[in-house]
Amino acid sequence: MKKNRVLVLALMIFGFYTIIAQTSNMITTSFGSIHYKTFGKGEPLLIINGGPGIDSEGFSSLATLFKDKYMAIIYDQRGTGKSNLKTIDSTTLSMDLLIDDIEILRNHLNIKKWVVLGHSFGGFVAQHYASKHSDRIKGMILSASGGIDLEIFSYMSANIHIRMSDMDRDSLRYWSKKINEGDTTYLAKYKVGKLRAPTYLYGNEYIEQIAHRLTQSNPEIRNLMLSDLSKNNYDWSSPMSKFNSPVLIIQGRQDLVGSETAFKAHNVYKTSKLVLLNECGHYGWLEQEEKYTAEINSFIENLH
Repeated sequence: MKKNRVLVLALMIFGFYTIIAQTSNMITTSFGSIHYKTFGKGEPLLIINGGPGIDSEGFSSLATLFKDKYMAIIYDQRGTGKSNLKTIDSTTLSMDLLIDDIEILRNHLNIKKWVVLGHSFGGFVAQHYASKHSDRIKGMILSASGGIDLEIFSYMSANIHIRMSDMDRDSLRYWSKKINEGDTTYLAKYKVGKLRAPTYLYGNEYIEQIAHRLTQSNPEIRNLMLSDLSKNNYDWSSPMSKFNSPVLIIQGRQDLVGSETAFKAHNVYKTSKLVLLNECGHYGWLEQEEKYTAEINSFIENLH
């Protein structure tokens, strides 16, 4: 009986990560390696996960939702998960290098064009990729994306702040300070993740899954990528105003990414559709799975 209870608890906490991929592969590169997984067969759908500095494993549950219709592809961005990076510094981590990796993956899989889905920070990566390789994209999906520029950083902290109690904010400062002082234990990371997770969600059902995912962040990679964003002050408005492939912008109404960010992108793209999901935070496929997947399936089907 005790063994069964332990198993059930493990499934509850790690259920977000227990989807078995059809294939798991590694591409060896001059700078290290790129690890990727594919789910299903058919139209290629590249899923670029959020972060920065977090692996793709938490997106297995998203990829598996589409495996019966498409070949969904997830990959660990350089230096995260099983993607090895020999040297981690500002010369090996940048937006330009992230999209170079996407091209390595596309050529490795012998794909001429694919549908690209970028979630959260992955939306930045998807748009940067589109600004350089628009001819490789059949359609683009921006899922709870960071936006067409970096305006999100002017309000994101305030949106997180207002969703937490005074006690939670005090606890967050305490555990964040311990981490900054060198506490790299899972417990410290989990405490921070558990405090931040509710701010990403509409309800309480997925707090444990998100809390665990937030513990997977590599702070060194995260800081280097944020530095690259800040240094270059990326704004994709001009190149994306010329982007001709269809675009789906899908986001929760209650996402801490403000709806105005989605509307701003929608106004730039000539061929975009904007979908706002009610009673939904940052993870549409978790809190509004049926509507989220239906919109994406419809979008991809109409690309033909």
